[in-house]
Amino acid sequence: MVTGLIPPTSGEAFVRGKSIKREMDQIRQSMGVCPQHDVLFPELNVRQHLEVFAAFKNLPHADIPDAVDEMIARVGLKEKAQVKSSMLSGGQKRKLSVGIALLGDSECVVLDEPSSGMDPYSRRSMWDLLQEAKRGRVVLLTTHFMDEADILGDRIAIMGDGKLRCCGSSLFLKREYGVGYCLTVLMGSAAADRQPVSDLIDSLVPTGEKLSSVGAELSYRLPFEASPSFRHLFTELDAQKSQLSVAEYGLSVTTLEEVFLLV
Repeated sequence: MVTGLIPPTSGEAFVRGKSIKREMDQIRQSMGVCPQHDVLFPELNVRQHLEVFAAFKNLPHADIPDAVDEMIARVGLKEKAQVKSSMLSGGQKRKLSVGIALLGDSECVVLDEPSSGMDPYSRRSMWDLLQEAKRGRVVLLTTHFMDEADILGDRIAIMGDGKLRCCGSSLFLKREYGVGYCLTVLMGSAAADRQPVSDLIDSLVPTGEKLSSVGAELSYRLPFEASPSFRHLFTELDAQKSQLSVAEYGLSVTTLEEVFLLV
């Protein structure tokens, strides 16, 4: 509805102050869209795609070659500039679709799962591109990849059953719905007695919750409020490492994926 593909049945929405009901034509002039499915012309190559969409977006004719060259470099498709879109891999098609959306200094960019089908390296470079591109513009991004939301989202909204469940910064959501920190203790062997370790953790962080005890690994959930006790806990774990048969331990903060599952 925000991109004008479907008319709203009721209600109202505004993009940079313009109504999607009455001013969709003006909104489209400064909007870039990367749909979930790549909408590309199979017979056109990468450069031709960007030239065509630059013309659609009313870029001055003299500026198009430079704008196209810059976007090809930014999305990492220099070697594929003369390759037809039908010959590109799924990840390369996504890069081209994102490049089209960002072309022409679009003030508002809507990206629907932009990194789907990409290998981890390409996904990272796409995140770098979007981090840089979001300055000075509004970017609305949907994703099922929680790391992507965590890294790119200034504000993250979680949907469930078609309803908005929560919205806020990554840190806010982790504090509000998160379950604190996860302490993982690796015992010297699977046969080692872990009761003394559990007793130590329970005595210093009574609000902690045991998550699992599998093989040589012991996991505890520690709430955010218990962080003042961590220093003492770690000092004791270090001092009694050999008596407790602890090989190593680590602390990690709640991931956005855990928040998503909880919500």
